[in-house]
Amino acid sequence: MPSVADSGSLPTAEELASFRAAVLARGRELYRDLPWRRTRDPYAIWISEVMLQQTQVSRVDGRWQHWLGLFPTVDALASADSADVLDEWQGLGYNRRALSLWRAAQEVSAAGGQMPSDEVALKALPGVGPATAAGIRSFAFDMPGVYLETNVRTVLLHELFPHEEGVSDTQLVPIVRATCPPDANDPTDDPRTWYYALLDYGAHLKATVPNPSRRSRSHVRQSRFEGSHRQKRAEVLRILLAHRADPRGGVDLDTLCVELSREERAAGRRGVNASDTQTLLTELSKEGFCHNNGNIWCT
Repeated sequence: MPSVADSGSLPTAEELASFRAAVLARGRELYRDLPWRRTRDPYAIWISEVMLQQTQVSRVDGRWQHWLGLFPTVDALASADSADVLDEWQGLGYNRRALSLWRAAQEVSAAGGQMPSDEVALKALPGVGPATAAGIRSFAFDMPGVYLETNVRTVLLHELFPHEEGVSDTQLVPIVRATCPPDANDPTDDPRTWYYALLDYGAHLKATVPNPSRRSRSHVRQSRFEGSHRQKRAEVLRILLAHRADPRGGVDLDTLCVELSREERAAGRRGVNASDTQTLLTELSKEGFCHNNGNIWCT
């Protein structure tokens, strides 16, 4: 079909129908039977959506099940110790996402323990943005929405913008909205099935062709993690979590500085002084990751 860029306008109804038929066909061919697709539990789906934001599917498969074993319901997550939540999240990306999950679970639990299906209510929860809200609505409740994430972008750019650079989300959103089925009347073409097809086709494209999502205006190359300020923050939190069993309940600044420097030197970098370590602790404390108990830092 002709590209949107060539026509200078949104696809016609016939072009959208052709696009949808092609994607659904590829979706049936490329379908991935992933564990979180075997449930309609909005809490479990919410956890999978957040885990998958930064972590490969192969790594989430296993970690998701273990998380649900520890925190099987939104109430269980809400009542958990934040340090336990952060400890379980290690290796799954930005630690602030774990804190946001915990805080959002507390809000949902306080409101009765039922995950909302309303888009506005979902987006009001800590850490829940438009894509996460749309994912929960589509996969748990089979409700339509604009689920625009990297694999979806990949399909749209590959099929409809094959030659254009710097495609903005404002160009894509109307297409996502127009192509999502409005209801779940057809079990072979409902919002849940449609977005699974887009995700699976997008994953296939990323593995077989030069990544089309790089032509998206929203594409940002991930900054180097190793040796970065972000990496040192993550390492400080890991050390704090490792000292939870200490009789003092945490670790003093000097010991933390020594252990952080040891890790840095083992990676071929210079050590960290007490002032820099204190700065990292202050940042983490302000964000709710840790607190100071006298001279002892605790999670």
